[in-house]
Amino acid sequence: MGTKWSTLPLSLAVLYSGLHAGLALAATPATGTVTDRNTSASYTAGPFLVPNVSGLAGAVSCSAVLPCDDFTLKVDVPAAYAADHNLTVRVKWANSTADFDLYVLDEAGNVVGSAASSSDPELAVLPAVSGTYTVRVVPYAPLGDSIAAAIELTPKPAPAAPGTGTPPAYSSHQPPAGSGLGTTAGEPSIGANWKSGKVMFQSNTQTLRVSFNDSVKPASAIWEAKSAAPPQCTAVTGLDPILWTDSRLGRTIESQLLANPVINSLSCYTDDDAQTWVPTQGGGVGQGVDHQSIGGGPYAPGLLPSLATFPHAVYYCSQSIALATCARSDNGGLTYGPSMPVYTIEQCGGLHGHVKVAPDGTVYLPNKSCGGQQGVAVSLDNGMTWTIRKVPNSSAGDSDPSVGIGSDGTVYFGYQNSDGHPRVAVSRDRGETWTDDQDVSAQSGVQNVAFPAVVAGDGDRAAFAYLGTRTAGNYQDAGFAGLWHLYVAHTYDGGKSWVTTDATPSDPVQAGCIWLGGGSNPCRNLLDFMDATVDAQGRVLVGYADGCTLACATSPSPADDPANGYHSELASIARQADGKRLFARFDQPDLVVTSVRSVQLNSKATLVATVANKGTSAASGVVVSFMEDTSSVGSTAPVSLEAGASMDVNLVWPTTRTRGTHVITAVADPANTVSESDESNNKTQASVYIK
Repeated sequence: MGTKWSTLPLSLAVLYSGLHAGLALAATPATGTVTDRNTSASYTAGPFLVPNVSGLAGAVSCSAVLPCDDFTLKVDVPAAYAADHNLTVRVKWANSTADFDLYVLDEAGNVVGSAASSSDPELAVLPAVSGTYTVRVVPYAPLGDSIAAAIELTPKPAPAAPGTGTPPAYSSHQPPAGSGLGTTAGEPSIGANWKSGKVMFQSNTQTLRVSFNDSVKPASAIWEAKSAAPPQCTAVTGLDPILWTDSRLGRTIESQLLANPVINSLSCYTDDDAQTWVPTQGGGVGQGVDHQSIGGGPYAPGLLPSLATFPHAVYYCSQSIALATCARSDNGGLTYGPSMPVYTIEQCGGLHGHVKVAPDGTVYLPNKSCGGQQGVAVSLDNGMTWTIRKVPNSSAGDSDPSVGIGSDGTVYFGYQNSDGHPRVAVSRDRGETWTDDQDVSAQSGVQNVAFPAVVAGDGDRAAFAYLGTRTAGNYQDAGFAGLWHLYVAHTYDGGKSWVTTDATPSDPVQAGCIWLGGGSNPCRNLLDFMDATVDAQGRVLVGYADGCTLACATSPSPADDPANGYHSELASIARQADGKRLFARFDQPDLVVTSVRSVQLNSKATLVATVANKGTSAASGVVVSFMEDTSSVGSTAPVSLEAGASMDVNLVWPTTRTRGTHVITAVADPANTVSESDESNNKTQASVYIK
């Protein structure tokens, strides 16, 4: 349950507790105007001595002892200007270990834009609408530094054209009502064991095992409590829960943060889907005290440690106040080596995302705030040294970014940009360069997102999941009234185009605000992230917490009433139900007869069936057989059908001595010569009358 480097401001508050608040040098100048002709303004303020950490509890307070700095900004633009322009406010400072937060308020005092990460600079982006605004800078951890602010009207980047394919559909699965399972499931982790088919779900102190049954339509799920026993493992009160499954090898590791610099977490692993658990060291000596992540994969070529006893390296990454580190295990997570520095606060701030390992052993640790941009820390030598590689067109956001890595090493970087929109960039050279960086919100109309989670399969296939709302504005404000759904964008061409689906179209997963500022806040029921994985057959699975259940599901509104489902946190899995999967080898046709009818002429009739291929690959040699009541009539000539195509096929039917009503049955692929994703939906019937 990470916060925004919260230990530093609290210690500074103690440090400065003996000082008088005093007044920093006010904004100079105190006011400014931007128009469609004069599009920029700037000012400076400071130095600031006294920290103001009131934002940890929700709305920022400003007073003589809790200093803020306000700048009055007038925006004067034509009425339609906001359609293709943003108002961008950037605040920077010299000392990268300091921290300032940025808020933009409208004339009524409502927060309409904010940037309260640990980024330097902080960047707020909002629609360019005429009005009088207050630009408020809050010295969260000022260290005596001053700020420089730049305000600019900027053209909106054009969103990418959505893909033209049909996006997959998803089915949602939750523990049985009244089971007591998964009721406090904020920031869940999910893993899929390709050897057994089991899915593991971790949240709070519960580890759940989920078994899917695809012999019924729609698929069903069985949820079981499989938490590791205390005191060594995670079924005790703790802080951040995390789980990672090595899908190929079948090992699952769970962890519960202790925020203890010596014993940094409780952790166990299982090789039998949580039937038994083995306690582990927890993490590397000297690991950080917050927001740990566990991941693993192959070793870098030629760098296999001589004493390794497990085929894959396992990494434990976490952060302290001014340093993020990763430690490597060479025995499958049982013990860890030394903690190696990944980045300092001068390079990147805030919380990092989940560590991922490519098939070639390259290790990636994403971060939302590296010098005002987003990026990844990359290791080419099994976590011994790291390099920060930024995504050039990005700007720092509020939610952890996520990487998905394809089978050929292609990296998909999904992130929430500073304007709140979902973006994804692609790298094929370990993050040195990025291509196809695009806003994928056009198809869904999403204005704000949270909790990016990316997973990839084949090199040219990936899925980017996020919570999204079509309501613009400050989604962290207590009065925000937007409804959030789970969206998943898929690419099948290496990130050049994406198709997006609303995975929860009839049931919002949150009503009202989502708080990403750490600490305790009624809108922080979902906590800090969600997770996604892929099963052995290429289906995408997204583990998320449903924050709108019971009464909220039928009457959603931004209330704070967990007992009635408002701001709940119920364990949920969205599982891909159809469409192209992340592994092309599982693309299959799905033949369906959608209608059958007869056309009569004299003593003969023609039987006509419409056959469709609702699958994800072409089918050839497709025949349709017809039966009259219980007697065979014959079969059509073979045809070919592309994915998504349909056509009419026909067969001449002699109708002598068959007057009256008959039941005609049409069956596509009656001999099962075409391998399909669903063999149970090939038949249809209709009653026809022969004169």
